[in-house]
Parts: sequence; structure tokens; C-alpha cells
Amino acid sequence: MKRLASALLVLPGLSAPALAADPAAVLTHYADLAEATYGDSLTTAQALQQAVATLVAAPSEANLLAARSAWLAARVPYQQSEAFRFGNPVVDDWEGKVNSWPLDEGLIDYVAAGHGENEENDLATLNVIATPIFTLSGVEIDATTITPELISGTLHEADGIEANVASGYHAIEFLLWGQDLNGTGPGAGARPWTDYATGADCTNGNCDRRGAYLVAATDLLVSDLDYMVAQWTAGGAGRVAVTADPKAGLLAILTGMGSLSYGEQAGERMKLGLMLNDPEEEHDCFSDNTHNSHYYDGLGIRNVYTGSYTRVDGTVLSGPSVSELVAAADPAVDSQLRGELDDTVGKLGALKAAAEGGLAYDQMLAAGNKEGEALIMGAVNALVTQTASIERAVAVLGLSKIEFEGSDSLDNPGAVFQ
Repeated sequence: MKRLASALLVLPGLSAPALAADPAAVLTHYADLAEATYGDSLTTAQALQQAVATLVAAPSEANLLAARSAWLAARVPYQQSEAFRFGNPVVDDWEGKVNSWPLDEGLIDYVAAGHGENEENDLATLNVIATPIFTLSGVEIDATTITPELISGTLHEADGIEANVASGYHAIEFLLWGQDLNGTGPGAGARPWTDYATGADCTNGNCDRRGAYLVAATDLLVSDLDYMVAQWTAGGAGRVAVTADPKAGLLAILTGMGSLSYGEQAGERMKLGLMLNDPEEEHDCFSDNTHNSHYYDGLGIRNVYTGSYTRVDGTVLSGPSVSELVAAADPAVDSQLRGELDDTVGKLGALKAAAEGGLAYDQMLAAGNKEGEALIMGAVNALVTQTASIERAVAVLGLSKIEFEGSDSLDNPGAVFQ
């Protein structure tokens, strides 16, 4: 992503007596929120791991549907964790392992004729599930046994190509749903449960290796999330880094909020797909779950600002917040930002409700779908608006120049079509 520079005046420090909350306490609570959100991501991924194991051991339609449901549930806390990206190097350096997209899924498994080729990626139709021995960068690779190490160390981003996504939520999503070949029409991926069947019931070949890949990818996801939870526990690198310096910590929080709001969500995940009328730009394109991914991203931004997170068990974790610091420095800025965060969640909620009512996100992307365009652009505009208030919050807290992620679809729309 390119960077959008936001030049801000350096104002006095954070020691002014008007501050109602202690910045150190805010940062400690922020780390607690991260620990809880990633903790919930881990426990829901472990439930997915169990559902996948059941599917592979006893393939059936019911067990495939149960694994899909577990995947959908696992996305809820993880998407809320994305507000911890961009400002925290420990997250930024790791995130590509678990949430990279879009992907050339033909690297992993079979794809429909004419749907997998990519002239810029020789591995786009490798189909490692059907190819136990292959050559990568002139080296023969033995993939007879599919392991987490093979996925993470050899296949993921093979040849340095980002589209070679071999691990994480979206690789698992593809293995559970298969390709969505409906374009901007209704319907998600429709992989049959028999793709995991044994003997004569196996469809599309290599069912044992497909199951092995699914198990290994899910085991790897659990391991990666376990690592990230540890980064936010006492003494973890993420917690130590964000709490070491109040100004740097607050800057990390607001950088994450602004970058996710603007370049990542409003731009790359929403406006770009609408401009191109391209369902391949959907975040959860195989499962038609994109509306939920967008909604929970927006909710996660608000969580971080207000210092409140509703856990998957229904309990609420709340404490000292950035909102309190901003309110003490300039109540009007805080009030405006809180209102805009609520408005964004509301606009994303409307999009979510429409999708759940039968207008799937990929249908919203269709050329000429005025209702879909209005829903998407309503949320995009709300995200852009709140980003400007996040910039104002940076200023009233006396923080230095900040850079938010940018997007050509927002900053230079003509470049998208060049």
C-alpha cells in the first residue's frame, strides 16, 4: 500500500493537568484489549481446528457445513483485531501469514478451467494437492507429506509473489467453499463434501491430500494465533513496545485506526472493488462473508478508541480509553469522532443487514446496482470522514506527524485503470 502523509502540527506534550485518564493506563488497557481479541481469535480457531478434524475423519455434508460455520465464527474476533495492525510492527510483520488476500488459489487445489491462469505467476495453477513433486526456483520440492512447515516455509508467497497465499484464513476458506464462480450473481462457493470423501466417493481426486492440506493449514493458523496472543501477555513484545513510551504508544493506536479506516478498508477493500465491479476484490470472496469482515473491521476501530470489546462469550472488557484522553484535551473533537465511529458502524451494519437479507456483497459490486453502490459508498464515505477526525485527535493529543495507509482508489482513482 502507498502511504498517505498527514502533516500535523507538533503540539505540547501529554503532561497537561487537563488529561482525565493516565496515558500509561490507556496503553496498558489497549494491550489488554489486544490480548483478549487475539485470545478469542485463538479459541475460535481451535474450535475450527476440531471441526476440520471431524470433517476429514468422517466426511459428510453435515460435517462440511459445521466446519464452514466454525470458520465464519472464527472471523468475528479476528476481524476486530485488525485495528491493531499498521501501528504495531509485531502485528504488521506477522499478519500476512494469517489474513493475506487475494490469492491465486490454483496454487493449492484444482480450479475451474480458465479461472486460475495468471501470466505474472507461474505457480498460479500448480495445484500442490495434486502435485506431490514439483520444481520451485530450480529446486525439486518433495511435497509428498503436507505439513504446516511445507505450507509456511515453502509454499506461502513462493517465488516472492504475494498472490501465492498458501496459509491463513483465506486458504482454509477456499478449501471449505471452493471457488465462487457466480461473478456478481447470487451464490457462494459450492465445494462438495465428497472432495474429502474416501474411496470411490472421492470427487476431483486427491481427497486424502486435500484433507491433509486442510488439517495442516488449520493447525498452522492455530499456531500463528497462539504466537500472537503471547506477544500481548505480560512481557510480550507487543505489550512492551506499546507501553514503553506514552507518545509512541498513542501514535501506534491512532495510526492503526486511521490506516485501517482509510487506505485499507475504505480504499483497497471497498471502493476498489466497486470501481472495478470485480467480486475477485471481495475480502472473503469464497464464502460470501465480506459484509461481516467489513462490519467487524469497523467495530474493531471503535473498540480501540472507546476501550471496550465484547468477547465471544458475551463479557465486556472495558477500561481507560483514548477517547477519555481526547475528551480531556478537546471535548468537541472527541464527541465528533465518537459520533462518526457510531455512524460508520451503523453504515456497515446496514450493508451487513442487506447482505443477510439476500443482497450479497458480490451482487452489490455489479455494474448498475444502485442500491449496492449506495450501501458500499455510504460506508466508504463514513470511513473517510472518521479518518479526518482521527487526524484531529492526533493533533489535540500533541502527537507528531502521522502517516496513514493510502489507496489509489481514494487518492488517485484514474491510476486504478491505467
